Amino acid sequence: MKIDEKDKKILELLANDGRMSYVDIGKELGLSRVAVRERVNQLIEEEVIEGFSAVINSEKVGKQVSAFFEVDCEPSSLVDVAESLAENPSVASCYQMTGPSTLHMHVLVEDFTKLESFINKELYSLKGITRVESHILLRRFKNRKGLKL
Repeated sequence: MKIDEKDKKILELLANDGRMSYVDIGKELGLSRVAVRERVNQLIEEEVIEGFSAVINSEKVGKQVSAFFEVDCEPSSLVDVAESLAENPSVASCYQMTGPSTLHMHVLVEDFTKLESFINKELYSLKGITRVESHILLRRFKNRKGLKL
């Protein structure tokens, strides 16, 4: 699928406000509601748009501590460790990375007691982890809500 400038603008508008109506998008682009709907449906079918979701402020829902982890694993344990971590409700994201760390993970928890419990009971208990490095978020300056084209 070739993405033209109108598709890029649709993606930008939806990244900023996923609830924006097709009528309002059409007004911005000089397209009809039907034309916008067809373009959005095509972007969904081609998996350019993977889904729509709400961006939730974790602090407002009681997740006061945001931590990032670099987790090295034995190669034979990588997939098992990653799948186990991905199932954990405290894990917001988990990625396999290149470089010195094998997994990069973002964790959201209520407080430092919960973070300590997560580290000691749920992370260190996994077989195959060889190193863990943690970083606590102090302040957020920017949060990506979608790909900027």
